Amino acid sequence: MIHRKALMATAILASVAITACSDTTAPKTLVPGLPAAATNNQQGDQDEGDARSGALHVTKECSQYTGQAGGFCTITSSNLKAIEVGTRVVYQLAVGPAGLDTDVRLVPPPPGKSIAFGHVVLSLVTRQGVVTISGGTGKFKHFHANAVVTGLTRPNWAWDGTYSFSDDDDD
Repeated sequence: MIHRKALMATAILASVAITACSDTTAPKTLVPGLPAAATNNQQGDQDEGDARSGALHVTKECSQYTGQAGGFCTITSSNLKAIEVGTRVVYQLAVGPAGLDTDVRLVPPPPGKSIAFGHVVLSLVTRQGVVTISGGTGKFKHFHANAVVTGLTRPNWAWDGTYSFSDDDDD
């Protein structure tokens, strides 16, 4: 339990540091109907040559989550094109007595061919935690994200943090 709390605290501090150091001088891309702050660098397509990064804001609903390995929640909103509405967050391990400490996969709706890989540590007591995404397949190959997870009105949750797409060519 102490190790889990230390891991959660470290991840939260890392997320805060990454957010504080994010590049706010990058060119802004405007999307009709959304404020400029929510649309900065959110393309998410892998065909551009420059690394992209910015703020990540995602909500998901978990009405179908069973608490068992393979259970999932569904993304209901995202400011990032790569994480489309309808994407499933699939949990590899069952929920424990106090929460989750498990690997996750982001699986877009069909005909999605890309999967992102990550890890979540979440307290069901405080309804807070952290999620880290590190790469995947297809459009998620060079994707990285760190976000704080916050419980909203049940069964809804929010991810707020940062993301980046790197141009790692040494794979």
